[in-house]
Amino acid sequence: MNIRTQFLRRLAAATIVTACMAASAFAQSVSFTEPADGATVSSPFKVKFAVAGMDVKPAGEVAANSGHHHLLINKESIKAGDSVPFDDSHLHFGKGQTEADVKLAPGVYSLTMQFANGAHQSYGPALSNTIKVTVK
Repeated sequence: MNIRTQFLRRLAAATIVTACMAASAFAQSVSFTEPADGATVSSPFKVKFAVAGMDVKPAGEVAANSGHHHLLINKESIKAGDSVPFDDSHLHFGKGQTEADVKLAPGVYSLTMQFANGAHQSYGPALSNTIKVTVK
């Protein structure tokens, strides 16, 4: 095999690896599997979280491409790198939970799921998702 052929094969391989890495970065997302956006629910109600392209790990364990879920009640997503506050509007699922029973008074709510690393530092709006629910 000549040098030109070797170069072209290595270039093609490097391009494929780079494309796969870029695709996996874009594949990172979070979503609610329950309840549906716009749902009317009775309290308490089940919230189920899903994440793609990241691993769910407990708080305290800081590892690349991993973290845990937070549920923000009537709050917007948190800027990347900022810590998720510890208060009644920011529920932490630091044991690596992927679902929870949530109790809220009757009303209309905006629920934002925020994925954050093991130190509770937000991955930003790219790894958040917001739905609206009505609690009857």
